[in-house]
Amino acid sequence: MKSRPPTELIVIGASAGGVAALLALLTPLPASYALPIVALLHLLPRHDSQLGHVLAQRLALPVHEPQDKEPVQAGHVYVASADYHLLIEADRCFAFSNEPPVSFSRPSIDVLMTAAADAYGAALAGVLLTGANMDGAEGMAAIQARGGLTIVQDPQDADVPTMPEAAIARSRPDHILPLRAIGPLLLQLAAGKFAA
Repeated sequence: MKSRPPTELIVIGASAGGVAALLALLTPLPASYALPIVALLHLLPRHDSQLGHVLAQRLALPVHEPQDKEPVQAGHVYVASADYHLLIEADRCFAFSNEPPVSFSRPSIDVLMTAAADAYGAALAGVLLTGANMDGAEGMAAIQARGGLTIVQDPQDADVPTMPEAAIARSRPDHILPLRAIGPLLLQLAAGKFAA
């Protein structure tokens, strides 16, 4: 089996039940955690998200909403803003789009993951957590098609299993894990022990 290059970015998508899942996953990460993480939680349009504030209160890592054309930096947690698609371009800078919603969502997990897969290829790891629609299934397939690592929360462990189930049905992920097992895997990725 061909080994993957070291992971350079982690993208995480979640919807219903996602705040608790993100807190459980990210709170244990130490301040020395080296990889950048982009977290996208489905948001209501035209409502300021409190996710960044909630995470910043609990995480050891710096948390903020990225600006257009801002470069991705190691050791930061980025949180998608409401009512815009978040993309990562080939130069590994963030970009925004007001294209129509995808899977009824803007920001869309599919849009973020597909753009990140184009930018990072096999150096990308995608994580899909609890959620109530199909968003993320195509994005995870795009990551897998470009050689990246795909991790899906076990539907039986998710508050709402629809999103993980859709991703599993679309393309068999590399790992299907309960939330408690995903965190240690993220630590392994940062240590350069990438998983098959």
